[in-house]
Amino acid sequence: MTDQTQFREAVEGVVDSRRRFLKTAGIGGAAAVAAAATPIRSYGQETANTFRIQTSWQPGTTGYRIFEAWCGAMAEISNGELALEPFPAGAVSGDFQLFDAVRNGVLEGMNVFTVYWAGRVPAGVFLSSYPMGLNHPHHWDMMFDAYGGTQLAQEIYAQNGLHFVGHVHHDMNLIHSNIEISSLDDFNGLKLRVPGGIVADCFADIGARTTLLPGSEVYPALERGIVDAADFVGPAVNYDLGFHQVTNVIVMGPPSTPCLHQPVDLMDISFSLRAWDQLSDTMKELMPHLVRAYSATHYAGIQAANREAWPRYAEAGTTISRLGEEDAVRFREVAIPRWFEWANKDTDAARLFDLHLQVMQNPAVAYLDPTDIEGYSLNLE
Repeated sequence: MTDQTQFREAVEGVVDSRRRFLKTAGIGGAAAVAAAATPIRSYGQETANTFRIQTSWQPGTTGYRIFEAWCGAMAEISNGELALEPFPAGAVSGDFQLFDAVRNGVLEGMNVFTVYWAGRVPAGVFLSSYPMGLNHPHHWDMMFDAYGGTQLAQEIYAQNGLHFVGHVHHDMNLIHSNIEISSLDDFNGLKLRVPGGIVADCFADIGARTTLLPGSEVYPALERGIVDAADFVGPAVNYDLGFHQVTNVIVMGPPSTPCLHQPVDLMDISFSLRAWDQLSDTMKELMPHLVRAYSATHYAGIQAANREAWPRYAEAGTTISRLGEEDAVRFREVAIPRWFEWANKDTDAARLFDLHLQVMQNPAVAYLDPTDIEGYSLNLE
């Protein structure tokens, strides 16, 4: 079964469920009628809109193949209203310049690692994974879909000429190293690539010499010894990129917290407001469901590829070094002050982080006790 077929089946399941809901609930209005009536498959029709969209995934990786399949299915699924022309990382714009490229019309859309947004807008820190933050994918679904995170993200993006459609699950991040690392003390003096923002701050706090690089520059930096170690994405994509050829150690947290710094690395799908406004109301209503289907297919595809990648690392002689539980406790003590420092950079960041705190203290999550944050406050006005 191809990636595109898997995605199309996932989308059809989402949309068919929505149609049944609309019909059963008796929801009125033109949008509901149109959503229930719009065909999912349509052949031989011209496409009304073609949006150029660049991803942070590099060509030849598992992530890019899944992204390309999603884009390839869009014209058919949208009944000819929208086609997506995919571009891999760096093809049109650098990763850190994507926001301007989309806002200024060089591209219509982006599928970026949302952590890169933090350097432009402080609230971006809390739109993706950060040190010792929400540590399971469903926690992020809660924050975005049940606590109002998506609506707040859309407000923040709109201020910058963009429309945030939805978050996309990927994986936790790994650290690949040429130096054995068995405790936080071993990061002292280490030349470490990080994506910037609060991640860089926390590693700097434990003595690492951090360097900010886009994903496309990580392999050559490791190969040339510019950095000793590098944070990047999960095992399958990093294997695709050849990290096992230029490093010999993967550094992870203890079994309770396999990744300390980016346990749920998120991407998003966003368009310029100009492009978004070209779409019909029906397509605007449908698009978040298509992104959710893409997220589910993307996450499952990445995890299936990870399953095959782990034994390949072992065959290549790569070892896994785990930090201890005491390191997780210590890193959390480093992270919490940074949470509030970044949250209080502006009101949007504080409002967004407040949602995180609510999820963390939800009794079903119980990730944070009020005593953990005594003495800290948020500037919400």
